[in-house]
Amino acid sequence: MRHLFILFTVGFSILTVQPVLAKQHEGIEFLNSGAVLPKTLPFSEAVRVGKTLYLSGQIGILPGTLTLAPGGIEAESKQTMENIKTSLSANGYAMSDLVKCTVLLADMSEWQTFNGIYKRYFSDRYPARSAIGANGLALGAKVEVECIAAVD
Repeated sequence: MRHLFILFTVGFSILTVQPVLAKQHEGIEFLNSGAVLPKTLPFSEAVRVGKTLYLSGQIGILPGTLTLAPGGIEAESKQTMENIKTSLSANGYAMSDLVKCTVLLADMSEWQTFNGIYKRYFSDRYPARSAIGANGLALGAKVEVECIAAVD
């Protein structure tokens, strides 16, 4: 009789815990549109959790390649922002849905140039933002930006 009780208790525990574990992954999508980044890279372009979209960092590569846009910080900044816009669009979001961006600059003295490009992509509502000087961005990039977007 005791073995039957233990078996019932273990079986009941499995049945009640399994749906809880399944819910931890419910609503999480790992996305790779291929619109900007090659699908062969070992990370997701974006991850959607409910109505929030977490974008991987974007650099100023020409879409579908690993080649940086020629022309230095100005060209790379513009291409980075275009890549963010393309990635958002490919996943059903827009620039106006951005709520947080983190900017990494290889040279903080180029902040003003980046900022001049960045602000062209927003009208009146700017996302919260942080900026960090970084030593060694992927592919020798001068700028990388990662963002979070959310919709109501």
